[in-house]
Amino acid sequence: MPPPDAQQTRGPQAVVLAGGLATRMRPHTERVPKLLLPVAGRPFADWLLERLAAAGYAEVLLCIAHLGDAIRDAVGDGRRFGIAVAYADEGPSLRGTAGALRAALEQLAPTFLVTYGDSLLPFDYRAPLADLEAHPEALGTMAVFENRGQWDTSNTAVEGERVIAYRKGAAELPYIDYGALALRREVVAALPPDAVVQLDAVQARLAAGGWLRAQVAAERFYEIGSPEGLADLERYLQGSEARR
Repeated sequence: MPPPDAQQTRGPQAVVLAGGLATRMRPHTERVPKLLLPVAGRPFADWLLERLAAAGYAEVLLCIAHLGDAIRDAVGDGRRFGIAVAYADEGPSLRGTAGALRAALEQLAPTFLVTYGDSLLPFDYRAPLADLEAHPEALGTMAVFENRGQWDTSNTAVEGERVIAYRKGAAELPYIDYGALALRREVVAALPPDAVVQLDAVQARLAAGGWLRAQVAAERFYEIGSPEGLADLERYLQGSEARR
């Protein structure tokens, strides 16, 4: 493994969690991984990787598992998107969203952005990582949106520039996890190496300890985790292309 300073000089790193089974999108995802589902005429991966490259990321680490070989074949080294793509294969035993990061620990930069292989976010993907790097006292910066139960169940309370509470499914809270989280590698290194751990448990612990900053996004998020979400994203993308 390269030393941490060598990793940092490669440029900003984004980690995409793309190993889930995508059960809500069956039967489509029985043979096609969710990251490659067609959206507005292109595989979803194309839209996401182009956004990350445009935001200034030099490298994307794809955490894969279910149908991971199909993702490798379709995305390759990322050169056509203007970004270097590497892979961390979780294998057949899924370890949860944070467990997937722990399995990829040796490939993580000292600070990195983690996002999801079924979310497209109309904001500056670089902003949470830049915020974390500007605040050495923090362990993470989470993008949040003032959702108030509109697009999904809210889960976050914010006070000033801090996330002060994170509770999954807490509809009474005004904000929601937007789907982009900047972290320090030490947070992942502290997790048990073989445990099944979800990222929401990590976020809740960081918020309770006062170590999690908030980056407020102005526009709603889009996702392809459900047929309704995919249809919403297609309408958004088609409208964006028409306005160019």
